Amino acid sequence: MSHAAHAFPVALSALALLAAQAAPAQSDATRAFANPPLLELNYKASPGLQPARAGVAARAPAVPNEASLDLNVVYTDGRIWNPAEGRHDLVRLRSYQGTRVDPDAPFVSPMLDVNPGTTIRVSLNNKLPADPGCAEAGGGVNTPHCFNGTNLHTHGLWVNPAGNGDNVLISINPGVSFQYEYNVPSDHPAGTFWYHTHRHGSTALQVSSGMAGALIIRGSRLPTPTATGDIDTLLRPIATQPFKERVLVFQQIQYACRDAQGSIKLNENKTYRCDPGDVGGIEGYDQFGPGSWPASGRYTSINGQILPTFSAARTGQIERWRVIHGGVRDTINLEFRKLKAGAGSPQALRASEHDAFVADNCTGDPLPQHLVAADGLTTAAAIKTIQTVYQPAYRWDTLMVFPQDGLYCVIDAAAPASASVGQTAPSRQLLGLVAVAKGRPVPADITGYLTGELVAAAAANMPSTVRNRVIADLRNGLKLSSFVPHPDVKDGEVTGKQELVFNIDVSKPQAVFEVNGKPYDPNRMDRVLMLGGVDEWTLKSDFVSHPFHIHVNPFQIVRILDPSGKDVSGPDAVDNAGGTIDPQYRALKGVWKDTLWVKNLAPPGTPPGQYTLIVRTRYQRYIGAYVLHCHILDHEDQGMMQNISVALPDGKGGVSHGHH
Repeated sequence: MSHAAHAFPVALSALALLAAQAAPAQSDATRAFANPPLLELNYKASPGLQPARAGVAARAPAVPNEASLDLNVVYTDGRIWNPAEGRHDLVRLRSYQGTRVDPDAPFVSPMLDVNPGTTIRVSLNNKLPADPGCAEAGGGVNTPHCFNGTNLHTHGLWVNPAGNGDNVLISINPGVSFQYEYNVPSDHPAGTFWYHTHRHGSTALQVSSGMAGALIIRGSRLPTPTATGDIDTLLRPIATQPFKERVLVFQQIQYACRDAQGSIKLNENKTYRCDPGDVGGIEGYDQFGPGSWPASGRYTSINGQILPTFSAARTGQIERWRVIHGGVRDTINLEFRKLKAGAGSPQALRASEHDAFVADNCTGDPLPQHLVAADGLTTAAAIKTIQTVYQPAYRWDTLMVFPQDGLYCVIDAAAPASASVGQTAPSRQLLGLVAVAKGRPVPADITGYLTGELVAAAAANMPSTVRNRVIADLRNGLKLSSFVPHPDVKDGEVTGKQELVFNIDVSKPQAVFEVNGKPYDPNRMDRVLMLGGVDEWTLKSDFVSHPFHIHVNPFQIVRILDPSGKDVSGPDAVDNAGGTIDPQYRALKGVWKDTLWVKNLAPPGTPPGQYTLIVRTRYQRYIGAYVLHCHILDHEDQGMMQNISVALPDGKGGVSHGHH
């Protein structure tokens, strides 16, 4: 799509928002952290309920099971705080708009919060203008295109992928409305998921504009002697612990302002520049690529806010941080440290100045993070770490305890080059601050304190038939065996093998993005898998590193081998194959996920430093076509994706082909 095609609406937007540009500098109060606003669901009353009559109100169903909502896809005029300039930048970005959108943070989509067994009907109304860059016969399928076409993906949900289910193989074009229907099964795991646009050719451009939101499945199933339950039932508030919850959507909104020739305007240090009166946008794939995010000088936002302050925290309070990496391509390595007394305000720092500020002022010891769910799925035991690596699309549920009052730094810490999408060790960035008030005293052993509080919660919340078992597990290394949603995939279950290799062919004039040596072809079915089958997948990358994501069915990690063949996924494993320690694979053995980093630590042009990842997955309940792909979304848009299909068995060892 040409940049000129958007010049007229952008110019109008500049006139409309000049008054907003002149507003006073954003105060700390307006950057106070809040969970994303809840999308308002319209629940349908169950048939047979007593209708309202004189003096008696209609009785709502105890557990509503059918809900609907409208999401409008539109251009939204807004502003984003730019600390480096001490002012807001005006922006015009594609976004989801509907009820409950925060006008001060319109570029994070509202949160969906539903129960298992709910049918959600989402009417997606594409109100973007006609797309002149989307001619029927224009360009190759793997050249970014059709920026105003869209669709919707419920990332991580175990739901039907076909028809009007979680179907990403359709395009909802400007002026078209389509109703998705997500039948969330009654046995769906509770957890942290998310939704985002997923139309091939425009996914990166739209997600980077903020078209993504949290999707929480709430669980009420208690464990029994023969079945696991939802961890939500353990973390119910008790007299001494409210188990405060925070939902964080990390986004990397890489807006740019352009000159009369359509080129991105740059400062002397090559970071993006928007002058007063300019309106930033995301209108081309020249805004993506290796190193483009840190080079842009833009800031990671959290729920639409830049450098927010997390308030209402107290010492001794256990907080559940549901964190979603809703960005397009860059790694986040989350760390918490105490801010020293007397430190200056970080609010006006340029992105390039954050590393020095963190080094000088965020000097406390790193706080332990206890990870209890990966990609929405409860782990067999809490994973204790001081840094949590978030690749694009990762989610971790973390139990946090702040031991002292005062301010804490929320840091995107420097990670080894091999752990990062950009293949370089990024500088540290400050993401926000946590303001902690005095509450209960916390001993030096935070893990021991957390264990005691969870044991108290188990004593209060668990039924007598499993209470002692849950408490014994918690005391034995914070095990969560009663809450793991899927049984382990045993060796004897495996019925087939799959192999996947990511690659970028840079020998061509323009790089070709491939899976198993082929770029994406919408007319080719790359894999036909059997319903009820269990496959063991071997994942590798021939060129740099990529986050692997597969729709519908999650997978369990069996082992992760470094280039020498050492398994680095065990609870005490150390991955130092690149010369520095990479924390991201430790303790992943046996963990269930839907997105996983496939690492090649060798820089481009050098001998392979290839890791081998072995995972297993069951194909249960749902048939139909869906996709797997790299979740560096501009890689996906350029061809690093495959079509796969799950089909019924034919009774003879193969798959059924209908009536033929």
